[in-house]
Amino acid sequence: LSREVNKQLEMLGMNSARFTAQLSPIDAKHISAQGLEEVEFLISTNSGQGAKPLGRIASGGELSRVSLAIQVVTAQVTETPTLIFDEVDVGIGGGIAEVVGRLLRQLGQRAQVLCVTHQPQVASQGNQHLFVSKSADGGNTETRIAQLTENQRVNEVARMLGGIEITEKTLEHAQEMLTSAD
Repeated sequence: LSREVNKQLEMLGMNSARFTAQLSPIDAKHISAQGLEEVEFLISTNSGQGAKPLGRIASGGELSRVSLAIQVVTAQVTETPTLIFDEVDVGIGGGIAEVVGRLLRQLGQRAQVLCVTHQPQVASQGNQHLFVSKSADGGNTETRIAQLTENQRVNEVARMLGGIEITEKTLEHAQEMLTSAD
């Protein structure tokens, strides 16, 4: 697991990171249906530093990428019908965001993947694109989800790329991103 997760972390731009799944024997009095060892995920995110517990030292972006790496590796040997990622791309951008999108697309070949993202590089890699919106009216908040048509999808990726003003160049770039994902 450690070797394969480290390969994925390299692809995700964490070249200096070293992930380890450490197994520690459990006291014989505490043996349970979960096994004979306790598992702790350790990581060193910088060269020359010792590995420490993942939950204590990794940033939000690092945790997201480690989580994705573990999911990519374990999805090859398990049958998980649905994977949900909430902003797995936090703290990243550009080329790494595109890699994240490709990995999510790869996972989508084996399972249903739902991903909340604000990155056009990730959104453009999806097989489908849902738009989530919220509105408040007199103390009630309503959430809506709509599946986007191809045209709406181009416009949404362009909005994610360009912000407030959508230009022809932004639309062309969005279309290029969506076409290259297919």
